[in-house]
Formats: sequence, structure tokens, C-alpha cells
Amino acid sequence: MKRILIVDDAATVRLYHRMILEEAGYQVVEAINGIEAMEKSLQESFDLYIVDINMPKQDGYGFLSDLRGRDLPQAPALMISTEAAANDRKRAYIAGANLYLVKPVKPTELLTHCRLLLGEAHA
Repeated sequence: MKRILIVDDAATVRLYHRMILEEAGYQVVEAINGIEAMEKSLQESFDLYIVDINMPKQDGYGFLSDLRGRDLPQAPALMISTEAAANDRKRAYIAGANLYLVKPVKPTELLTHCRLLLGEAHA
């Protein structure tokens, strides 16, 4: 079973993404910021990261840059944020994101992009 780490400080967003992904058969782990996400990434490996940008302690850019700079199994990262400016998208890719979506994300859109990044066939 594919394991996905959702990194977002908003409990409602984590719950929303968790429900969609678990219903589709994925195992989901949550973190509330980049620091907690890194702690979990050092303990276990994930097949996909879903990362918010704006979080306390360490934001999504910081987490992805830190993750990409470590000698860890690397998995694709989907950055999902309310930030819609071209510069935010560019910073996400520089930090190590594989894909960037703007909130709110529809369930079908989330699953399509997750499956794409996980290298799975079409739904």
C-alpha cells in the first residue's frame, strides 16, 4: 500500500485530503509543519508528500529544501497552497516540488495528480 505524508497546519485540510486518499486505498500520515514532517520522514519512508506552503515553525519551501538535501529515499512532492502567484510556483519547484496545485483542490483533481506522481495507471 502506498504511503502519503500530508503536511499542513490546517486540521480541516488534512482531514479533507486524508478522507479522499484513504477512500482511494492509500495509507495516510499527517504532520502539522515542516519540522514534524522531517521527523516522520527520518523515521519512515513515504511514496508521496503533499505539502502546504504557509505553516508555522517551518514552511513547505523549507521542508522540501531540507528533505531534498538529505540522503534519504526521495519521493515526489505535490505542493498545494492558496498562493497562486507565478513566483510561489517557481519557489515551490526550486525547493523540490514535482507539481503545484492551488487550493481548493477537487477530489478528482487530487487523486489524478497523486496517481500521476506515484506512477500509477489512470483511475
